[in-house]
Amino acid sequence: MAQPGQLPLYMRRERFDPTAELGESRRAEGIRLVDTPFGESVHLVTRYEDVRMVLADTTRFGNDRAAALAGPAVEYTEEEARMRAGQLLALDPPDHTRIRRLLTPEFTMRRMRRLEPRIVEIVDAALDDLENAGRPADLVAHFGLPVPSLVICELLGVPYADRAEFQRRSDQMLDLSATDQQRKVAEDEIRLYLAELIARTMAAPNDDLLGMLVREHGTELTADELVGIATILLIAGHETTANMLSLGTLALLTHPEQLAMVRDDPAAVEPAIDELLRWLSIVHAGVARVAKTDTEVAGRSVKAGELLLMSLPGANRDPALREDPDRFDITRGVSGHVAFGHGVHHCIGAPLARMELRIGFPALLRRFPKLALAVPFEEVGFRSNHAIFGVNSLPITW
Repeated sequence: MAQPGQLPLYMRRERFDPTAELGESRRAEGIRLVDTPFGESVHLVTRYEDVRMVLADTTRFGNDRAAALAGPAVEYTEEEARMRAGQLLALDPPDHTRIRRLLTPEFTMRRMRRLEPRIVEIVDAALDDLENAGRPADLVAHFGLPVPSLVICELLGVPYADRAEFQRRSDQMLDLSATDQQRKVAEDEIRLYLAELIARTMAAPNDDLLGMLVREHGTELTADELVGIATILLIAGHETTANMLSLGTLALLTHPEQLAMVRDDPAAVEPAIDELLRWLSIVHAGVARVAKTDTEVAGRSVKAGELLLMSLPGANRDPALREDPDRFDITRGVSGHVAFGHGVHHCIGAPLARMELRIGFPALLRRFPKLALAVPFEEVGFRSNHAIFGVNSLPITW
């Protein structure tokens, strides 16, 4: 169990690597009780096959904790129903299926390719800004954050001028060292902002994703559902990719031969992205799943109503997935990792994230072929107390 002031096991990192204790747990039992920052005990699942099984099994496990305990007749308060509406990560089929079906066409690779020219422009503009900032510069501030923030702003129709406020609020929501009240205030502020945006969109829908949902599915989605959809896309759409761009660059800087391959060989980019996603696993754990019935996972009894957390770094560093899994090697090829989750809750924005990484990494490395850290590696500040792993800043030179 975590000691006071200590991060829970599933969030502990040793620079890029999950703590050795996580690997020991995977080898020994594969599942163990751990504490969360919210004062709950959960079953932490660490083996690749077990993680995939729990994520894929919607019969025995669900994301909707109240429904798992009370059944289909569960009754939510008005406030609970409003906060749950449209929140894909809190829903189970058939509610989840209905909303995801409406969103999926907008996140296919074919649709994403329509965005590619604009993403190239956004990346090039961020690189101009980085160069103009002069050496040394913070990659997070000038590249990691601005690129996905502008992409998701344009996708959703959020004014880019508002980005600083929503970044501050989303960071507060995902900072697990913050108090419950601090996170709740940030969430309420984001929802209020997006409710106003949705109201304007419903009155005059334009060509962005929210406008499309209003025009084509306005009779199928409530205003609260649109707010929920916008909330999760806005937060997940920039936090995850921002951290992958910055942390992934740091990983490549510490493996210069592989960095050169990504910079010079277009065929190396896609495999490199897959390996970076696997090796870094920036999301510590998926949303907690709840057992709908008494069952068993990895040989341990799990009672109905008990919670399970999937350790994504544990699964992605499992030798059952990759030989020598702690070694970073972009020549491995596609791995079947679970960095984007698995099953019905597999990240709907994965094609967009992959496109931003595929464009961003080689563009950065080609613009600055002598890219280097501006501080010793030991001085880089990793942030583990956040729901999404990353670095606070990344001083670079060229």
